[in-house]
Amino acid sequence: MSWNPALEPGCPDEVGVDAIETLIVPRSRDLGGFEVRRALPAPKRQMVGPFIFFDQAGPAELLTGQGVDVRPHPHIGLGTVTYLFRGDFHHRDSTGADQIISPGALNWMVAGRGVTHSERTPEAARRGPNGLFGIQTWLALPEAQEDIAPSFAHHGRETLPVIQDDGVSVRLILGTAYGASAPATMYSDTFYADVALEPRRRLPMPDDHEDRGIYIVDGSISVAGEVFEAGRMMVFRPGDRITVAAGEQGARLMLLGGATLEGPRYIWWNFVASSKERIEAAKAEWRAQAWGTGRFDLPAGDRNEHIPLPD
Repeated sequence: MSWNPALEPGCPDEVGVDAIETLIVPRSRDLGGFEVRRALPAPKRQMVGPFIFFDQAGPAELLTGQGVDVRPHPHIGLGTVTYLFRGDFHHRDSTGADQIISPGALNWMVAGRGVTHSERTPEAARRGPNGLFGIQTWLALPEAQEDIAPSFAHHGRETLPVIQDDGVSVRLILGTAYGASAPATMYSDTFYADVALEPRRRLPMPDDHEDRGIYIVDGSISVAGEVFEAGRMMVFRPGDRITVAAGEQGARLMLLGGATLEGPRYIWWNFVASSKERIEAAKAEWRAQAWGTGRFDLPAGDRNEHIPLPD
């Protein structure tokens, strides 16, 4: 299958390095047993298309009996994506969803006016050594969908389109790219993909999206002759035809982007909104803990604790 019929084959040096509009070096945090690298939001870049939050969790190795416990917490005004390379998570939320997610599958939770969820290492995985490595990201919702009812969808690994060429594999997680469409319902133009490149293989970026970015999970790539190592995010200038080349060890990449939204978003804790008033209303409801009477409830099966509102 042709990667992009509009892009003539060529070398990665067709554009200058100034085609990289923003280069982001993620901030690292130790959460006790594993490290998180946050690429979005960044000081010079709030969003890439609708993507407003992007965390790499791990890689981490956990001993028998250990696991990750993200207690119930709230969201508004966004869709959350859990995508794992290694390990499993047990997702529960206030829509009634109760789902184990494994590597290569998609959990797509739309918060809308308000949802609460938890993510924990499953009990079965804690019976022996286990690992964690994956990406958590949020997509801000357009203003017209900020207050829609919350929803959850799970799409198994086998349902996500895979586009393959010689030494190149692209698993499309969300949206549309390279002539393929992923099954999850999107509310604005979006693409999100997991890419594996063998050494020296080249990949053209989709050129039919306004915002386009790459996060390097593993290995390295070159753009216009300059090498970028793992743990870097780059956002490209709109309209330029971009091809990247994997280094000598190959590369694992996440491609992301889409159309810019109507305007910037306010982000506070786990809340995203087009107005401060929406965030203040959500804060008041979470603080009140009136579960099931307003926008927030606790997940069935995980109601014994929650993360309190930050000071």
